[in-house]
Amino acid sequence: MKQSCWLPSAALCGALATAVGCAGTAGQRCSEPTAATRSAPAEADGAGEFTPADAEAIGAVIQDQAAAWNRGDLAGFMEGYWRSPDLVFTSGAQVRRGWQTTMDRFDARYGQSTDGMGTLTFEVLEVRSVGARGAVVLGKYVLTDTENANRGVFSLVLERRPEGWRIVHDHTSAEPGPVAPANAGEPADGTPSGQAQ
Repeated sequence: MKQSCWLPSAALCGALATAVGCAGTAGQRCSEPTAATRSAPAEADGAGEFTPADAEAIGAVIQDQAAAWNRGDLAGFMEGYWRSPDLVFTSGAQVRRGWQTTMDRFDARYGQSTDGMGTLTFEVLEVRSVGARGAVVLGKYVLTDTENANRGVFSLVLERRPEGWRIVHDHTSAEPGPVAPANAGEPADGTPSGQAQ
């Protein structure tokens, strides 16, 4: 199976090459897996290969997070993340490390009242396997009905863990400017603007 990757720096080169199963040097594109990395993920945990069921399980993790958020359950939302000091969460030009640090950030911003959490929706645009034990998810989010309303994009790295698929790296970028309420731009009859009647 051919995989393509971009190895951005010497520091990341070895780790990324192993994770995605290709050979190359920093700053070069590669397309062929090495003999050592071609089967390493499957042999390491007996997980065989990444299947459509894995993509569905990953989608369920993300949708379970939205459901927990929307019922005001911050602890339930955090269940989708790897409970480790090595979790990486990047947003607002800040890199935070650790599950507890991430939980504390969410709690400080949204956890004072379940009313302050608003309504969260996710749209998964793409799920790409990274071997049998990993995946990268690209998506969009919208948070409304809160003073912290915003929207943007996210990329997640998930890893197959003993407890199931967990987010090990989250990079979220918000769009600048305010977010309109969920029903903004809709005529009084509830038909979304721009739709044929």
